[in-house]
Amino acid sequence: MTGRIIKGIAGFYYVETEKGEYECKAKGIFRKEKMKPLVGDRVEIEVLDETKRTANVVRILPRKNSLIRPAVAGVDQALVFFALKSPDPESGLLDRFLISMERQHIPVLICFNKKDIADSREASHWRDIYVSCGYEVLLISAERQEGTEEVIRRLKGRTTVVAGPSGAGKSTLTNLMQSEVHMETGELSRKLGRGKNTTRHSQLIALGEDTYFCDTPGFTSLDLPEMEPEELQKYFPEFAQYEPNCRFQGCSHIREPDCGVREAVENGKIFQERYDNYCRFYEELREMKKRRY
Repeated sequence: MTGRIIKGIAGFYYVETEKGEYECKAKGIFRKEKMKPLVGDRVEIEVLDETKRTANVVRILPRKNSLIRPAVAGVDQALVFFALKSPDPESGLLDRFLISMERQHIPVLICFNKKDIADSREASHWRDIYVSCGYEVLLISAERQEGTEEVIRRLKGRTTVVAGPSGAGKSTLTNLMQSEVHMETGELSRKLGRGKNTTRHSQLIALGEDTYFCDTPGFTSLDLPEMEPEELQKYFPEFAQYEPNCRFQGCSHIREPDCGVREAVENGKIFQERYDNYCRFYEELREMKKRRY
């Protein structure tokens, strides 16, 4: 029998099948193969007890993609979810998310929440940064249910993973979309200026036919995927149109003279925040490469 893992807690996997939901353990063969079932995986199960609805996961069907953090597989799109205020957006963390999704060829929709308490000029600035990179950006208030209908429309017929830091309001949005599965929202930690990590496990929430929403634990840091430093510029799509203006082929856009990308930054055609993150990530990848060798 086949089904899809909709929740994973403490070594148990809850698999939805055409006959209902089963509580499953993964067979030992996965440990030997160093492969772990993920929420979102389509799997084959072996029923142990039909009355108790227990089974074993015996096979993971081929994945079209998988993410390590958040740990989820088989997604159609990512909703990258940040607050405009309390906590303030952190562009470095957001850009790390975008790179991770781009490497998995997962389309991204960026959603900035809490527009009701944010300065309108600041909100427009954040939107403009990422629209200039070719991303779709929504400004919403989940608390006041402003703009949330458009978010829900974008989710229909797809499996969407929502990723973002603690305190951004992801769980508030989840609760609006599916009242039967209630996530703790908690209060914002005033001392730290960020949210408590109130979502403790990844879970697929059915919103309708072929429509799933995966809320994931919030976090405040994310490692860059392992790659060559020279590969990084591929994940800053706004650089592409200015690269032909670089004097040197294979320009890193860091220190070379007559760099078209740096000239675009100086002329305000590429946002400074994005370029600063690119430089920081480039050096970080260089250090990672040195440690490998």
